[in-house]
Amino acid sequence: MNKKSILFCKKHLTSLLFVFFLVGQSNNIQAFTYFQDDADYNEYKGIVVSKETNQLLVSASISVNNTNISTVTNDEGEFLLKVPKDISNNEITISYLGYNDKVLSLSKFQGKELKIKLELSITELSEINIDPRDPESLIRAVMKKKGSNYIDHNTIMTAFYRETIKKRRSYVSLSEAVVDVYKNPYESSKTDIIKLYRARKSADYKKLDTLTVKLQGGPSSTLYIDVMKNPEILFTDNMLNTYQFSFDKSTKINDRYIYVLKFKQRPQITEPMYFGKLYIDSETLAMTKAVYSLNMENKEEVSRMFVRKKPRNAKVQPTEATYNIDYRQSNGKWYYSYGRIDLAIKINWKKRLFNSVYKLNVEMAITDWKKNIDNETLKPKDRLKSTVVISDEASGFSDPKFWGEYNVIEPEKSIESAIKKIQKQLRKLN
Repeated sequence: MNKKSILFCKKHLTSLLFVFFLVGQSNNIQAFTYFQDDADYNEYKGIVVSKETNQLLVSASISVNNTNISTVTNDEGEFLLKVPKDISNNEITISYLGYNDKVLSLSKFQGKELKIKLELSITELSEINIDPRDPESLIRAVMKKKGSNYIDHNTIMTAFYRETIKKRRSYVSLSEAVVDVYKNPYESSKTDIIKLYRARKSADYKKLDTLTVKLQGGPSSTLYIDVMKNPEILFTDNMLNTYQFSFDKSTKINDRYIYVLKFKQRPQITEPMYFGKLYIDSETLAMTKAVYSLNMENKEEVSRMFVRKKPRNAKVQPTEATYNIDYRQSNGKWYYSYGRIDLAIKINWKKRLFNSVYKLNVEMAITDWKKNIDNETLKPKDRLKSTVVISDEASGFSDPKFWGEYNVIEPEKSIESAIKKIQKQLRKLN
C-alpha cells in the first residue's frame, strides 16, 4: 500500500471516529419537566429471548408489518413499541441474527408485557453462487450491486439517539435525542444531514474526577458508519491491498441465508485499521450487517485519533473501539436501520495510585421514514453540525411522556436507576 493510499485511509478513519474531550468541570445541569397530552397511539412492551437458552437478545429488530415503524431491544432484551391506534390490528415481525423470524399480532399483547422466544435457525446453503476460495470476488460484487440493492431516492428518517458514559460500572452521563435524518440515495456523494428535534441530558459530575468527558459528533458519528453510504471507511479502491478477506460459517437473518465474510488488515500495514465480519445476503449480494473493531496495537497513533484535549498530568489511552451496523429491507431496497459505537478509555494520572476507566456508548435506531418526494432540505442554520456535543445542546431529563409518540430504545434498569439518582442530586442542588 503506497503512502498516498495510507494518508487517504487515515483521513477518512479519523473523520469516522468521533472524538471525546477531556475538559475542566462544567456547571451543574438544571433539570426540567415537560408535559404532553396523550397522543393517538398504543404502547406494546415485550422482552425477546432465545427459546433454547433463554438468553436475552440485544438489538433485536421489531418492526410493524407493511409500515416503516420499528425499534430495537435494549441491552436487557426489552422493547417498547408505540403504534398509531388506527393500525392496532396489524402484526409485528421480530428478527435477530441466527434466529428464525417470528410474526405476532398486536392483539396478543392485551396490555401485558410479552416474553417472545425466537428459535435458532439451521443454516444450510443449498447453492453457492460465489466461489468460497475467492472471498475477494464477493466483496467486489457487493460494491458493484450497491446502486440496485440500496435506497435510490431521497428519504426523511426519524431516529432515536442515545449516548452514555460509564465510570467503571456507574453511569455518569446520559444524553438522548430524537432527530430527523435527511438521507440521500446510496449512489449519491452528497452528505446526509441531521436536524435535532428534541433532546435531554443528565450528568453526575461528582464522579468525573473533576473532569467532564464529552463526546463530539453525536448522531453524525452513528450515521457516518453506514459503510454502504460512506464506503471510504472500509471499501477504498485499495481495499484488497489493505485487507485480507476470508469466509466464515454462513448464518441466517430475517429468514434469509447470509454469507459471513471476515476481514483484517494485512501484516505489512502499520496504520490502525479494522478487523471484523460482514454479513451478505446470498440472493441479492447486499450487505445486511457489519461488525468491526479498530486495531489498537499502535497505541500512540490511536490516542492521537481520539483525544482532542486533555490535562497535562493525565495519560489517556483508548482500549476499545467497536462498531455495529444493521440494514433493513423495504420494497426490495435496503437501508441503514441501526448503528452502535462502543469505546473504552483508560486515564492514568501522575502521582495517583489508581487509574480511571470509562466506557462510552452511542447508538442510533431509525424508527420511521418516508420518501422525500419534494426533495426537502435544511437551511445551514437548522443543521446539526458534525462537531456538536449533544450534552451541550440538550436540556435535562424529564417525565416518561417526554418523547410522546416517538419510538425510542427502552432504557435499561441501570440507566433508569442512574437517572433517578442524578435527578435526586439535582433536586438537592436546586
